[in-house]
Amino acid sequence: MSNLKKVNLATTVNVTTTYAGEFAGDYIAAALLSASTINDGGITVKDNISYKEVIKQLDTSALVQPASCDFDPTSTITLTERIIQPTELQVNLQLCKKDFVSDWESQQMGYGLSQGLPPKFSDFLIAHVAAKVSQSTELNIWRGDTAAGTNNSFDGFEKLIAASAAAGDIPAGQQIAAGVITAANVIGELQKVVAAIPNTLYGKDGLRIYVPSSVAKFYVQALGGFSVAATSNAGVDNKGTQWWNNGSLTIDGVQIFVCPGMSDNKMYAAEVSNLYFGTGLLNNNQEIRVLDMVDLDGSNNVRMIMRFTSGVQFGIASDIVEYA
Repeated sequence: MSNLKKVNLATTVNVTTTYAGEFAGDYIAAALLSASTINDGGITVKDNISYKEVIKQLDTSALVQPASCDFDPTSTITLTERIIQPTELQVNLQLCKKDFVSDWESQQMGYGLSQGLPPKFSDFLIAHVAAKVSQSTELNIWRGDTAAGTNNSFDGFEKLIAASAAAGDIPAGQQIAAGVITAANVIGELQKVVAAIPNTLYGKDGLRIYVPSSVAKFYVQALGGFSVAATSNAGVDNKGTQWWNNGSLTIDGVQIFVCPGMSDNKMYAAEVSNLYFGTGLLNNNQEIRVLDMVDLDGSNNVRMIMRFTSGVQFGIASDIVEYA
């Protein structure tokens, strides 16, 4: 018979101290910036956005012309803009300290009205919530859809890029109809993306092909040989399925960037400098507090409050390849 006691996290939460101030900012940063797409450098972070920020785009017509003795400003400069407006988000939890008297380190909780949440558990709770926020952020960066029922904190790249493609902002030659990707066809499908990359972008240091974990897995399998007709051998360095050890992946000279939050059978090519994650990370819209409610309403509850802002946007649509 198990001695574990079920804790109803939907209605009970507890904490011994109030976490606010400088250290709280560290927890918020860990929650947001540990999302894989952000943490691994696949996106440009714009922090300290208090409300919204304008991303300026500049384009020019032909600049070079035959020399003459006169000043002849014949080129045209076109300025456009895109807006990144992080969405205000929050986490609210409540626990009852009574649930921890026998199940957690009760000797650390004190007695009577001075009783608080075990410090080790309060630290664990904050770390756990931060990890969940990180996971949610990664999913929303790509799949976010404020009109849908899930991953709806803010609109992600899949929705934003699809809208630009439908509006004709992405050239037709850079829009590829997606198929079901497997280990047998992943190399050919990735090469379609490479072929659609504009010549002006190919070879740039910041150019990436963004793929979901499923595509990366199939690509690793394909390069291991054996099961794929085109590489029916022992694979990379004749190591077969043992060739890969979580290193970098490339295809035809372009680095592959793995995004766990991206939907299956989707891929995008873009420069890191053309994809943005916006947050008010360093301003006063970011906070985490663990509040003991005994001094406020006399209850035995502890509340955890996390508030932060997140949002994504891209800069130049014509510099993106969409496989979707």
